[in-house]
Formats: sequence, structure tokens, C-alpha cells
Amino acid sequence: MTSAAPRPVELGPLVVGVDASAPARTAALWAAEEADRRGRPLHVVHAADTEHRMLYAGVEAIQAIREAGKDLLIDTAEAVGHRYPGLTVTRELSRLNPVSGLRAAAGERGTIVVGSRGLGGFDALMLGSVGLGLVARTEVPVIVVRGEPDRPATGVITAAVRGSSDLDWLMLAAAEAQVRKASLRLLSVCNVLAQVGAVTSMLDSLGEVAEQQVHEVSAMAIRIRETCPDLTVTHHVETGTSVPGILVEASKHTDLMVLGSRRHVLGVGPKLGRVSHAVLHHGHCPIEIVPPQYVDPGDQE
Repeated sequence: MTSAAPRPVELGPLVVGVDASAPARTAALWAAEEADRRGRPLHVVHAADTEHRMLYAGVEAIQAIREAGKDLLIDTAEAVGHRYPGLTVTRELSRLNPVSGLRAAAGERGTIVVGSRGLGGFDALMLGSVGLGLVARTEVPVIVVRGEPDRPATGVITAAVRGSSDLDWLMLAAAEAQVRKASLRLLSVCNVLAQVGAVTSMLDSLGEVAEQQVHEVSAMAIRIRETCPDLTVTHHVETGTSVPGILVEASKHTDLMVLGSRRHVLGVGPKLGRVSHAVLHHGHCPIEIVPPQYVDPGDQE
């Protein structure tokens, strides 16, 4: 984190992935509202994976898949247009698999929106494989639409903060709050169990650990206010033994929860961090994951 005030972040265009599932339709309508707020077009993508299916399916089957995909895109665009008649909506039938197709459609600055489950999932699963694959591998923000679609607005955007290094991606959360005319809440969790041992030996008590964390979060709130003087920014540090549990509970009282991802490379590919993974599976509102590559600290003056 540099000493200069951070720059505002411009929110990118919206790309929403759809299939014939109910969560995908909910995600498309949510993405349309978000695009309308941003003043951006909405790009609706159905990734039919025909490039892979051609290896084992016949020509007629592939053609039927494509026709069904086209019909789905038209139907989704009509539903969006009926609710947001002034919104520019484009459609794309991708030959790629859903993760690859949506990544390609989003480019370098788009925001990807998906439902919490697709046609391949079961009701008992909290997050589908497409959403999990995207947030683990994509270099742009991904929003997984969770919660009841008709839940009343709270007027609050919550950002889950770890420390001072989060300031750069927090400017995206600030932009999300500004387009909604909402307040931004910086929520940090002081994990008591994580502080037992080496850290507490250097400090007089766990209270000092929490006090240091409050100071860091307060300093970030001040710097965000300097860049966005019209934005109401609050901050809170909560002490507990379960970071995911506290964030999931907080998701009941916010319109959008934003987290910066910290990925851990295990096995053959990148894996999402434990906290982000839990919140994506159990959150009660749409969850936005911002990858570290999206907001480059080197761009800050």
C-alpha cells in the first residue's frame, strides 16, 4: 500500500453466463440490473461446449445443441429487455466450455456473473463447478449470485478485509457502493485461534492484536474517503474463532459482499482460499471475488 491516495476504479462491462437453469435466469436478471446501474451493456453468453462434444456426438446432435443454445439466448435477452428496455444486450453462443467461454468473453476488464448452480448440479450443492472454476482461475472479478432474488435492499456493500494490502481492490468495492448509492462497510475478523502462539508472544494480549487490526482498517477507511468523499465508509473489526462463519452471517445484512482472492496452488491447478470458498458456498447474498491481478498496485501513484 502506498502513501498516496488510491485511484478510483472504473467498473467494467458485464458478462453473464446462462444455461436453462433457474439460478442462471436469476443471475441474468441480476446482471442486467447491475449493467443498468453501471451504464454498461450486458453480454449474455451460453457456452455450449460443442468444440469438445464434437469428439463424441454426431452432427445432428451438435446442431440440436446449437439451436437450443440460440433459443435460450433469445429468450434470456427478451426477458432482460422486457425488464430493462433501455439496456444494450448482446448475445454469444460459444463453442468453448463454460469456464473458458466466459473468460474469453470477459476479456481483460469485464465482470463475469453466474448463478450459484447450473444444470449439472444438485440442489444440495451450494456452488456449481462453473462458478468454482471461474473464481479459482479467472483474472477478472466474478460475481456468484446467491440469496433470495426478492430480498429487500440493505443499502450496504460489505468488503471482507484482511489487512492494509487490500486497499487497492477495496476501491472496486467502493465503486460498487457508489453506483448503488449505498454505504461501504469494511469488515475484518480478528481470528482468536490464529493469534495463539508466536504473535501473542510479541504482544501483551489478544486485545492488542485486535487494536492493531482496527488501526489498519480505520486507516484504509480514511484513505477511501479521501478518494470518494461522497461515499459513506464504515469499518468494524469482529473477534471470533471462525472467519467464514462471521462473514456468512454478515452476508445476511448486505446487498453484495466483496472479497479479494488469495489463491493457493495445490496439485494440478490453482485452488481458491478456504475463506472465499466457504463464503461462496454458504453466503446469503451475491458474492464478488476480485483476483489480485485485476487491480494493479503498480498503477497507483
